[in-house]
Amino acid sequence: MRTLSKSKLIAFRQCPKRLWLEVHQPELRSDSAGTQASFAVGHSVGGIARKLYDTTGTGVELDLGVIGMSALLNQTRELLTGRQPIFEAGFSVTIATEQAALALADVLLPDTHGNATSWRMVEVKSSTRVKDYHRDDAAIQHYVATQAGVPLSAIAVAHIDSSWTYPGDDDYQGLLVEVDLTEEASSRADEVNEWIRQAHEVAARAEPPAVDTSDHCDDPFECGFMTHCREQDEALRGVVQYPVHWLPRVQAKALKAHVASRDVRSLSDVPDNLLNATQQRVKAHTLRNEIYFDAAGAAADIAAHSLPALFLDFETINYAVPRWAGTRPYQQIPFQFSVHRLLPDGSLQHAGFLDLTGNDPRLAFADALLRCAQGTGPIFVYNRGFEGARLRELAAQLPHLAAGLHAIDARLVDLLPIAQARYYHPSQQGSWSIKAVLPAIAPELRYGDLAGVQDGGGAQVAFVEASDPTTSPDRRLELREQLWRYCRLDTFAMIRVWAHFAGSSHSINPVDDAPSIDAARQ
Repeated sequence: MRTLSKSKLIAFRQCPKRLWLEVHQPELRSDSAGTQASFAVGHSVGGIARKLYDTTGTGVELDLGVIGMSALLNQTRELLTGRQPIFEAGFSVTIATEQAALALADVLLPDTHGNATSWRMVEVKSSTRVKDYHRDDAAIQHYVATQAGVPLSAIAVAHIDSSWTYPGDDDYQGLLVEVDLTEEASSRADEVNEWIRQAHEVAARAEPPAVDTSDHCDDPFECGFMTHCREQDEALRGVVQYPVHWLPRVQAKALKAHVASRDVRSLSDVPDNLLNATQQRVKAHTLRNEIYFDAAGAAADIAAHSLPALFLDFETINYAVPRWAGTRPYQQIPFQFSVHRLLPDGSLQHAGFLDLTGNDPRLAFADALLRCAQGTGPIFVYNRGFEGARLRELAAQLPHLAAGLHAIDARLVDLLPIAQARYYHPSQQGSWSIKAVLPAIAPELRYGDLAGVQDGGGAQVAFVEASDPTTSPDRRLELREQLWRYCRLDTFAMIRVWAHFAGSSHSINPVDDAPSIDAARQ
């Protein structure tokens, strides 16, 4: 008899083909670094939840990977005769011949307010609000547990309260907030029963259902089978040279409806009257394979800010479970910066900061930045909203440095809107990220050539590993070098973009022997 877990039922809700692949060809799944990071976040939040809900210290955690499913189900039945918290309790139910469902409960607590034998279930989520699929999740959990004979008095979803501030000393009371879903979940039993029946029908097929790739591939999760499905689409329907997903910021309902209803796959099949000016530019210059460059406008934008100038970039970490007192869940905490100084004669200087000590980096970061950013000239960034927000947050958290940090914020000049208005290369594929613009302007510089860290997500992963006290010195040194090279390329990339827009005649080369500030060596 096949048993489908709750995760597979949620996969079915996203896409029947995903469920079929999960069951029959799981080896085709390839989760992105972002997906893997989200698993790690969920694990960390779950660990805190167990501490918060085990107020008596008598809770029992069941480990499926250690004891196996049969033993887990048996132990759950035994533990239900007692009155102690259970974590990862397992339940199964058979709805028809050869059709069963399984669910593991994050938290199962004796109900201290209702019937002496009833239980309260809590599903723990690392998000900052209850999402639609969490409601489906709760409905499945409630159905399977009650059908298995568990007297549930209530079920809730506990999510992170993003406004909560960590007081320190390992005190995480207040990190999670509950939303009761008992009435809603209990009312959806017929729905869940039908999901299980339909999911089993899909899983029993000899071939996967025919489902084209579309928006659902990323909603509510990024599907690990997306690459496989796109390759299948291309094999069956041909490769699209200029895919419609290159259109930037598709928000208009009319455009979305046109693409969906007519199964539009190519930019060439999208009417211009449904596109805004930026989208029309992307379409036209992509199809003609021509660069758009308003050189005069770009030069004027750049000329408004004289040299010397700084080029600045931050790297941040945003822990779901705050690590340092005075920080909030998912708050962006800067741990590294790179700054290039471009002088009027075209010469270049570089400095930076990196803290891998594991200590709160904010004060050391701000001190180093104030030293490196002395002066009054412009400070170019790529997406002012990000660096500006971090500076204002630091100013609020470090009031004795607020004046200097606000002064830096006031000097920021954003290159991103200049790029969006003045430049587009077909190789950008509808994106103006620095990683898309740089190889168009300076093809010899590519983030893909960097060893290890090649993007912001990779920088966060490297920081977590490098700041872990169990990481070996040699590995920490390796990660440190990767972080330095990545962040330094970010600011040098801005200089190359600046020079292209300015029409500069200077030959600007990267600085390899730059001075730097490492928090561990101060």
